[in-house]
Amino acid sequence: QVQLVESGGGLVQAGGSLRLSCAASGRTFRNYNMGWFRQAPGKEREFVAVIKWSGDSTYYADSVKGRFTISRDNAKNTVYLQMNSLKPEDTAVYYCGGDLVYRRSRLGYTAGEYAYWGQGTQVTVSS
Repeated sequence: QVQLVESGGGLVQAGGSLRLSCAASGRTFRNYNMGWFRQAPGKEREFVAVIKWSGDSTYYADSVKGRFTISRDNAKNTVYLQMNSLKPEDTAVYYCGGDLVYRRSRLGYTAGEYAYWGQGTQVTVSS
C-alpha cells in the first residue's frame, strides 16, 4: 500500500520561508514523478510543482515560479518543496501526489494524473 506523509507546514509571516517534506513508502519511489498541489478553502485543488522521477526536470505553476523549488532525494524516498518569499495567497493545505504512470516522460500538472495523495499539511501566511 502506497503511503505519502507530508510535514513542514505552519504559520509564517509574508516574505518568510518554509520547507515541506513528503515521505513515501509502498512502491519504488524513484520510478514515479512526484507533484505538489494545494487547496485553499472553497477552491479546487491546484497544481504547484512537479519533479520527474529522474530528478532532472521540473515544472512550476506561474504563481510560484521563482519563489518555490521542488526537489527529491530518491535514497530517502522523499520529495521537498522549498517555499520562499511567501505571500498570503499561498495559504492553503499542501498535498504531495504520486504519479499514476511508471516513469512518465511528461510532467503532469492535473490532479487526475496522480494516483496517491498524502493527508496534507497546512501552510498559513499572515500579512
